[in-house]
Formats: sequence, structure tokens, C-alpha cells
Amino acid sequence: MENGETKEEADGWEEFVRRANEFIDSGKLVTMETEYKLEIACKTSAAREAVLFGIDSWADSLKKALKAQHPIDRRPLGKFNEWCINDPVNSLKAMQAIWTRDSLSDTERIRAFSRLFPHEVVSGKGGRGTRTTVISALLMGLDIDRFPPFSITLFENAYERTGYCEPDTKDNEAVLYEHALGFLDHLIKESRTHGVHLRHRLDAQSVVWWHKNDLPVLGKPPPKCSLEELADELLWDVSFLEEMKTLLYDKRQVIFQGPPGTGKTFVAQKLANFLARYQDRVTLVQFHPSYAYEDFVRGFRPTLKEGQAGFALQDGPLLRAAQKARQEPDADHFLIIDEINRGNLAKVFGELYFLLEYREEKIRMQYQQDDEDDFSLPENLYIIGTMNTADRSIALVDLALRRRFYFIEFHPDKKPVKNVLRKWLSKGPPELKWVAEMVKIANDLLKDDRHAAIGPSYFMKEELEERMVERVWEHSVIPYIEERLLNEDNKISEFEYTKLRDQAKKNVTENRPEEQNEKDTEVRGKSEEE
Repeated sequence: MENGETKEEADGWEEFVRRANEFIDSGKLVTMETEYKLEIACKTSAAREAVLFGIDSWADSLKKALKAQHPIDRRPLGKFNEWCINDPVNSLKAMQAIWTRDSLSDTERIRAFSRLFPHEVVSGKGGRGTRTTVISALLMGLDIDRFPPFSITLFENAYERTGYCEPDTKDNEAVLYEHALGFLDHLIKESRTHGVHLRHRLDAQSVVWWHKNDLPVLGKPPPKCSLEELADELLWDVSFLEEMKTLLYDKRQVIFQGPPGTGKTFVAQKLANFLARYQDRVTLVQFHPSYAYEDFVRGFRPTLKEGQAGFALQDGPLLRAAQKARQEPDADHFLIIDEINRGNLAKVFGELYFLLEYREEKIRMQYQQDDEDDFSLPENLYIIGTMNTADRSIALVDLALRRRFYFIEFHPDKKPVKNVLRKWLSKGPPELKWVAEMVKIANDLLKDDRHAAIGPSYFMKEELEERMVERVWEHSVIPYIEERLLNEDNKISEFEYTKLRDQAKKNVTENRPEEQNEKDTEVRGKSEEE
């Protein structure tokens, strides 16, 4: 900084904030940038519906979307449109891959499309960036707020001016676009700290376009969090995460089990995303009573081709996750199976029971085609299951499966879940500390049915206040307790909200918090040893 410049002036933030807020407040962000892009997104969405329903006029719908007043260079879009006209069969497959209704990650969609999009359609110096441009135009039809238009020139200029790291020159289209989205997310976060409110990525992309010469210094993106930071976010001791990681890497399969509201699925996703580093390396599926082998592994599913109904052999999430893991042998991939015990496990897993224990072996699958090799589970595919132990309608997990998984307990009266609610409440209004005590009192009343315990997640809500606590108790907790204590009306009355609330407030006022009691006990123990 020179001549008495402030840090904001030197970093360019002061000028950027002034210009960006003028742009937003004047209404130009909406009238000159947002409105016409939304119109294009609607036309693109209509083309998507035509493609997925196999309507013969899909090419016309796509042409209307791509020939509109597009924010993207028309040359690559024109070349793409020519390819669609000249090769309708393969271009349709490519668009079905990126526009599929399957629950694929953004990166999976882009990679699937890229494999079917010939490189000769776009070539030259900007081939990789140009292909990404076309991809972003198609993704606008999914959700333009999440997938704004991409221009390699615009983002390269933005990276240079802000000091944001540039993607590797060898990165594929998926990574290139993901990097651009990460830049926009970082700009949104930093802008808000300086007083510029950008609602979503589309706003951020528009501001970058209009003020490309006035962008502030952003620097490198924030580094990936450490295990310690993840533990702080979860309000856990890091030793529990380290133990989970050890168990997962030892057997490659773990199940988080416990009552509802204890954070099993939340922690599974957080841990998997942390270990995988990239979201597209994590696959999530939820089992249910009608879920079958054909849904999970492979089977025939209804299709609509050229207006004709039929069936096609399709891979399920297990085979798709295995394929991704096999394509990246040096990276860890994760399959999360939520509510794993709600399915008929012997039926859903089939021959995979064998492969879960013997990863190095191969086996012939039920729907294996003649030209395919026998199947094996990749060494770098890890499985995390979650199991609700309070659901009495679910059959017990059989011993064969128990032998193949490590089981990790999530229970309100045991660490790491114990005291999570107290820690979370300590970060909010002090007058709500009694909520954790109320949950503890209720769980003491349920001690004869340990799996009926009330988890902390019910009350871990932003902007929690007493009326919301009562609402959650009356409409979530009480119906759950009534189901657990069916025909025990006298006992159900013990869980009346005002009664437990008043007792909890009294306990908090008169007694020390449980955490302090534990610390005092630990200190006394050490003193006695000495």
C-alpha cells in the first residue's frame, strides 16, 4: 500500500463494491443480464423435455434455444447445432446423458456428455474451453442459477485480475467448469463480507462480465479443511473421526447405527466428501422395502425410444460407482447407502455378499453380458451405510452382512453424539441452554427402550427460538414417542412439553451443566491418582 492507501483501496475492493452495488441497485443486473438469460434457460429447458420424452421435434426446440440472443459465442453453438442435425442419433444420446433425470452429480453429467461429444466438432486453440462453453449452454436448461454460462476468455481474465489460481492446462471439461463455479462461489462469499449481496452464481457471473476490469483481489481459493476442522464443524472430538477413518480403510465397509436424529447420514456425507476431496467421487443411494438387485446393481428398466416404450439393461448406482472408482485407481471413491436395513439385503446385494469380503476375487453377475469380464469390487471403493435402530418394522441385519461391516454406534448418551446439542446451543442465545437438558430428561424417561432415544438433530436449527422448540416437540418428537409407547398413555403424559421445559429450566438454573460435571470428575480422578 502506498500514499496512505487503505487495504480495501489497494485490493480493489472499495471500487468494486461501489460499482457492483450501483449495478445491482440501478436494476441493470436484472434488466440487462438476468431477464434474457432466464428466457434462454426456459427455451433450453423445453428442449431438454423434448429430448428426454423422445419428441421428434427436439432438434427444432434445441435450435431455438441455441440461436437465441445467447451470452455465449455463437460459433461453437452453431457447430454443435450442425452436429445435432447431421448426426441426430449420437447427439441425442449425448444430450440424454447430460440432461438425464438420474441423480448424477454435475461432474458425472459433464463427463458422460464429453465421452459422446466428438472432439472434431470443436477444435483449434480453444478446444477444451470451447467444449466447456457448449456444455454450460446445455446445463443452463437444468438450473441457470447453479449453472451460468461459461466463457474461457472471461474466466481466464478473472483469474488473472483477482489472483485466483488457474486450472491445470490438462484438466478436462468437467474440472474446468467446476473450477469456474468454485471461483464464483468464492467471489459470492467474499463479496458478502464487503457488503455486496450476490444471490447466486448467475448474479456473480453477470457482475464479473460487467466489471471484468474492476475485479478485486481474491487470492487463492480456501484450502480443503483438515480433519480437525471437520471435527470442529461436527462438534466432535477429532479422535472419533480418526477412529472412523481407520475402521473404514481397514475393512472398506462401515455402518453407522443409532436412533433417528443422531446425525448418521449427515456425518456419512461430510466424512465421505472430506476423504474423497471431490463431490463426484461420492455416490448416495437410499434403500427402501421395494428396492431390489435390479435397482442397485443392474437390471432391465422401462425406456422410451423414438416414442416407443420398451426395456433396456441399465447399471445401478453400485456399478456406476465401481466404474468411476476403476477409472481413477489412485483416488478414493465412496458409496453411501442410507437406511441400509430398510431393504431386503440378501435380495439387494445378491452375489455382492461374496465380493464385500473378497475384493480381490471376481464373480459372474446375474445380468452379465456375454462380452463382459467377470465383476469385482474395486479396492478404492469404500461403502458407508446408515441404519436406524429405532425402526421396529425393519428386520435385523443378518450375521453374514455383520461380518462384512464394522458397526459404529451413534447414540445420544454416548460420545461422540453425547453433548453435541449442548455444544451447539452454547454458540447461540444463552437462554436456550435448557433445551439440551430437556432432551436429556426425556431420554432418561426412555431408558428402558434405548433405541427410542431422541437425537440432537431435531433442535439443531438456525435461528432457534423457544416457539420453534415447542413446535418441533409437539409435531416431531411427541408423535415419535407416541408410536414408541403405543397404548402406554400414562407414560406418554410424562413427556408433556411445558412440564419437561419447566423442569429443564429449573435444573439448568440450580445445577452445573453436565459437561462441567464431567470435567470436575476427570480432575478429581487425576488428583486421586497423584
